[in-house]
Amino acid sequence: MSPVPPPLPAIILDPIVRLALAEDLGRAGDLTTDATISPDTNMRVVIAARKPGVIAGLDAAAHALHLIDPAMQLVIEKPDGSAIVPGDIIGRLDGTARSILTAERTMLNFIGRLSGVATLTRAFVEAIAHTDARIVCTRKTTPGHRALEKRAVRCGGGTAHRYGLDDAILIKDNHIAACGSIAEAMTRAKAYAGHLRMIEIEVDTLDQLDQALAHAPHAILLDNMDNDTLRRAVAMIDGRVTAEASGGVTLSTVAGIAETGVDFISVGALTHSAPNLDVGLDVV
Repeated sequence: MSPVPPPLPAIILDPIVRLALAEDLGRAGDLTTDATISPDTNMRVVIAARKPGVIAGLDAAAHALHLIDPAMQLVIEKPDGSAIVPGDIIGRLDGTARSILTAERTMLNFIGRLSGVATLTRAFVEAIAHTDARIVCTRKTTPGHRALEKRAVRCGGGTAHRYGLDDAILIKDNHIAACGSIAEAMTRAKAYAGHLRMIEIEVDTLDQLDQALAHAPHAILLDNMDNDTLRRAVAMIDGRVTAEASGGVTLSTVAGIAETGVDFISVGALTHSAPNLDVGLDVV
């Protein structure tokens, strides 16, 4: 399983978290808290798990709290990557009630969303633990939150495919159609790429795979193939390039796909369909 990554740098977190806070605070701030809570009121609270899962997003939550009140600190009891059960204390806050109440929803939104991604990822990782295959996420992320969500996948034990269009060359079916052939697409890609740029090409059939292998890409994306076809594809590749399976992968199908011998399995659902993990803030 991949190690838990360090928190994202503030330069990445800051614009995302500021946008989330601005969305909530609007033009006038927290009217309810300002109207009902005196500035000298303090409170002690915990962030607690309501459901079992895997924690992620504490870096974003802590940054949100810091932007609301630099004097306050989130004391973390269960760091990112931790498995939790209902009732577990994830973190503690002790300080100005106004600051806690104003930051509460944004903090919980980040933790709930990103822990949901980490939790679903962990389920996929555990489903294929008996194989050598690895789970990777895709670019099917929430706009503006890609860095957070891809880190959450890593907290769950998965790893990342491309972070963006500028990471590597991935020739998909529409690129091939626009170029006219696999041969032409690969020729152009190799002429364009520098020596450190990986080239992966997507194929749908064994005939396309045979054509692609002739041009020695670094990796091949085996798209929407049944398991028997995947086994034959892996045999054809014979370790010459990295083999990645993709297309409608679910928890019920991922083990069978992994058992075909592919190196990686990309799962868009990790980021586009993960349910939030239920966490709450309780006064103690």
